[in-house]
Amino acid sequence: MGSRIAKVTLDGEGLRFVGTTNSGHTIMLDDGAGNTGARPADLVPLAVAGCTAFDVISILRKKRQDVSHYSVDATSEQMAEHPNAFTRIDVVHVVTGAGLDPAAVARAVELSATKYCSVGSTLSSGITEIHHAYRVTDTATGAETAGEVVVLGPNLNPTKSAQG
Repeated sequence: MGSRIAKVTLDGEGLRFVGTTNSGHTIMLDDGAGNTGARPADLVPLAVAGCTAFDVISILRKKRQDVSHYSVDATSEQMAEHPNAFTRIDVVHVVTGAGLDPAAVARAVELSATKYCSVGSTLSSGITEIHHAYRVTDTATGAETAGEVVVLGPNLNPTKSAQG
């Protein structure tokens, strides 16, 4: 699928950011003090739920299942200590309709979880490398500096990385 770009830009004096997705849509991010947008960690279970929902409803429609209501609940657990990494996400698909085949629903969920959902696959696989770098521009001199700081993953223990 290639590269995707996400960008967050500071919006004001607090911890409020405007996030822009690869497709050009925006979302407000904030902390509890500002409370004008979602917390960044809220987006992790939301992304899993959204990704699998797209897959499952598409599969159910192809199987001609009569779905009148569909939602996905994602409940997550995080470590108590920093970096508060996610340790578990429970995903429950709530499907309502006339004459639904539970086996078809189960198969759609299985296919999403094991074959199609890129977000869930990324989180559960532990294969992702995250490269942290910086670019600094000095407005007084015009000088630019850049560098890579650290590479994390794959399969890094988040408790060890938080301890340095």
